[in-house]
Amino acid sequence: MTDGNAAGQATDQPRHVLLAVHTGRRDIVDLARSSADRLTRAGIVVRVLADEAPDLAIEGAEVVPADAEAARHAEIVMVFGGDGTFLRAAELARYSNAALMGVNLGRVGFLAETEPEAVEETLAAIERCEYSVEKRLAIEVDVLDASGSVVGGTWALNEISVEKAERSRVLDVVIGIDGRPLTSFGCDGVLFATPTGSTAYAFSAGGPVVWPDVEALLLVPTNAHALFARPLVTSPDSVLTVAIPPDGNRARVSADGRRTLEVPDGGRVQVRRAARPVRIARVHTTSFGDRLVAKFGLPVRGFRDARAHGPGHEAPTSGHNVLARDVQDADGREEVAGAADDDA
Repeated sequence: MTDGNAAGQATDQPRHVLLAVHTGRRDIVDLARSSADRLTRAGIVVRVLADEAPDLAIEGAEVVPADAEAARHAEIVMVFGGDGTFLRAAELARYSNAALMGVNLGRVGFLAETEPEAVEETLAAIERCEYSVEKRLAIEVDVLDASGSVVGGTWALNEISVEKAERSRVLDVVIGIDGRPLTSFGCDGVLFATPTGSTAYAFSAGGPVVWPDVEALLLVPTNAHALFARPLVTSPDSVLTVAIPPDGNRARVSADGRRTLEVPDGGRVQVRRAARPVRIARVHTTSFGDRLVAKFGLPVRGFRDARAHGPGHEAPTSGHNVLARDVQDADGREEVAGAADDDA
């Protein structure tokens, strides 16, 4: 196992893997069971959450409460489900040193490491400790009242969403960065996202895609009524704020769509980098760019090759004009289709 650039080694202590499973689908439950059987045969102790144990019915598994202690001393939290299940599992892994390993059984599944057809390969890598661990930036949020007192707080791996409480009214906000006001506008809300979350809610709201190894914070307005209300990318050490005027619409905060806080009248929301990152285990060496192509089905052939050819635009049967480039591997090497030089 490697953690960043530091090499790690398996110890002589018993190894533990905690399962986090979307138990609402039989195929997911069956895959989790077969995976647990293989891990157990390899001498790895399998844990399951108390609220999932009846559905999983994994013989010999440790049953633990779904709380901050669930992943203590676990090496990996193995997630069977989509991104929602992964975010739930991140809550369990946050206060331990466990790394999250996702098997995508949802739709896009950007957070997951592997697909169902590659589970055996992934399990073999876990058995041999042949995986790396990425440390992903997370964010923390404090909710303050009009006097500046902190009245609530939480954290997120993907995003913090400040949303209007009343659908019929615009939310007025004042945006600040590092203690200085930047701009104000009316909107439906404001998103604060991590690079990991840049392909989630922030992406749908028009934010940029940021490679997950980039350290930055994103601020993305949603449906803003303003000329200058563009997405911002700031230093990871910046403190971002949204102040809510006391005579405006009420606001609430949502963290990863899972935890909600109310913002008092005249209060503000303050977001900063979390002290503790989220650890994600990786088996495959696929680049993030290739993951984008695969998950979103992005076209990687030249537009001339993709368009319908009309008269005068026939595809050549010989010659070496470059009409298309096909991505070949994770290193970005390209094969040029029909590209010799007749003029040479």
